[in-house]
Amino acid sequence: MPDIRIRREHALGLAKARKIAWKWAEDVEQRFGMECSVIEGELSDTVEFTRAGVHGELIVAPEHFDLHAKLGFLLGAFSKTIEREILANLDALLKGSEAAPKKAAAKTARK
Repeated sequence: MPDIRIRREHALGLAKARKIAWKWAEDVEQRFGMECSVIEGELSDTVEFTRAGVHGELIVAPEHFDLHAKLGFLLGAFSKTIEREILANLDALLKGSEAAPKKAAAKTARK
């Protein structure tokens, strides 16, 4: 079975990272029919996801995300495409979370 491993560093802290992970889980449930469950921990969370041909987990820590997915035989042929899609989705959520405080600060500075 092909594996996908992705690590993304961030400086969001656990509370903000948790919100991004929950948003990511909602997105993959809606777009790809994944079943997701969240296991909250004191120092990190784990988002477990599964559907036919895919299962894995996203570890949510205060300073990084670690995603590990195992693809079944049929989806293995598309592993690079799937990996690109996951990266694009996660990077977009991270970029959006970093842009939000800057916009709020800019509005405050204008007043």
